[in-house]
Amino acid sequence: MAQVPQTFLDALAVRTWCGLALDALGRARAEIDAINVYPVADGDTGTNLYLTVESAAAAVDAVFVGHAAGSAGATPSLADTVRAMAHGALIGARGNSGTILAQLLRGMTQVLAAESDTPHAGPDGLRLALRHAADSARQAVAHPVEGTVLTVASAAADAAGSAEGDCGTVARAAYEGARAALAATPHQLAVLERAGVVDAGGQGLVTVLAALVQTLTGEKPAAPAGHARVPVDSAGECDVPETGGPAFEVIYLLEADDTAVTRLRERLDALGDSLVVVGGDGLWNVHVHVDDAGAAVEAGVEAGRPYRIRITHFADGDVHTTGAERPPRERIQRAVVAVVPGAGLAGLYTEAGATTVLARPGEPPASGELVQAVRRAHAREVVLLPNDADLRHTAAAAAEQARTEGIRVALIPTRSAVQGIAALAVHEPERRFDEDVVAMTSAAGATRYAEVAVAERQSWTMAGICQADDVLGLIDGDVAVIGEDVTATAETVLDRMLAAGGELVTLVLGDEAPDGIAEHLEARVRESYLAVDTVVYRGGRQGALLLIGVE
Repeated sequence: MAQVPQTFLDALAVRTWCGLALDALGRARAEIDAINVYPVADGDTGTNLYLTVESAAAAVDAVFVGHAAGSAGATPSLADTVRAMAHGALIGARGNSGTILAQLLRGMTQVLAAESDTPHAGPDGLRLALRHAADSARQAVAHPVEGTVLTVASAAADAAGSAEGDCGTVARAAYEGARAALAATPHQLAVLERAGVVDAGGQGLVTVLAALVQTLTGEKPAAPAGHARVPVDSAGECDVPETGGPAFEVIYLLEADDTAVTRLRERLDALGDSLVVVGGDGLWNVHVHVDDAGAAVEAGVEAGRPYRIRITHFADGDVHTTGAERPPRERIQRAVVAVVPGAGLAGLYTEAGATTVLARPGEPPASGELVQAVRRAHAREVVLLPNDADLRHTAAAAAEQARTEGIRVALIPTRSAVQGIAALAVHEPERRFDEDVVAMTSAAGATRYAEVAVAERQSWTMAGICQADDVLGLIDGDVAVIGEDVTATAETVLDRMLAAGGELVTLVLGDEAPDGIAEHLEARVRESYLAVDTVVYRGGRQGALLLIGVE
């Protein structure tokens, strides 16, 4: 079905564009991954772009939902929508390509949101936005290289700048300019020419621009003809050139001021390569390839507050060797993939053999991130633990995607990390898959869960009306206790849970839990409940002050 065209760029058009771009990247992800040889041949450019746009699209959807809830029938402004898009892309950016795409979207936003009262942008605004996007992305890269996504973005802006007509005409010109520049990338970058491919990041940008054309014209442009592909040698392996380079990719979000970021750029540039720092207004996304990952993180600590830190090791025999030298890695039989709310629990789950996805407070993982974790587990069979009731649909979508790739996935609907701990405790890889899943599901289902948190605003609850800063005790997802003191509220919650019986209490402490609360609750259990054991874990920055599990 043809897309209904948008004659100008407004909030609805931005939402449509994000959705179409996400769908298109989902279809093109594998092809883009397959031609990824620069700056590192790690085969994840398509996936990284998909995850970045998924985060942007989710942020835009959230703005629309928020406006609809606040005022019947209301839609957000163009400025609010593009700011959400840029912020979502920034916090969800993955890899070199995703980080640059996030800056491209931010550059467009700086133009489109400049006049907050403007309900929509016309062709002049779109031309300026594309120009500023290309220029700001180039400035964000420490050492720009031609024949990359930067070249494709500049060509798109050049073509748009000379186009006459409405927004659809400008978008189509940008697409055609990008498409032509993409075809020329192998002649600009030797590593692409040797591999016989176009730039993967550039192809991703062409895909995103095609979605913009479809949004503004209602017509889906033809796919670029004659895409270069990785040649296959007589051994049947991809002839990927040897790249060499640093051993680690380090990515993190950083809260810091502009002056500190300027110093950070200089320090990271001296440590490694592929440096891209994007963002502004106190929030930045930092990407760099280095040999000393610890030093890259320490530089971020000196500049401000780094978080959502991701370190990927470019293993020997993987991205720094030729395809003929790269031995296939045998899949393990079974793995567990779990979403965890804090770094402390991530360490606990990892020690138990699980592949983890860290969910920061207010930043739930997208389905693409879960799919990526399933792939990273490299197993024929995977047990997926979402550990959050709100992630059930996201986890189900990820499981379905993984199944299409030939991976057998079982989704256990764990609603809390303490249920996941119980499931992981009975996990036995040597058992038949179905038997293992049944045992883990039974253990999770037999675990009641609770959390103690602080109310952010006044609201109605199952226990009455709470005020901002009240202490809330939630049992099995519903508010059961409203109190003023954290320890007293936690004790009341624990007593209610143990009234129905139990043999083991699990306490997971957040960073902001009061001192002595664990000792107090352990003493309460020891003195009042015979034959009940207690275990305590440190969860880190997990959102809730305290998680409680009773088995």
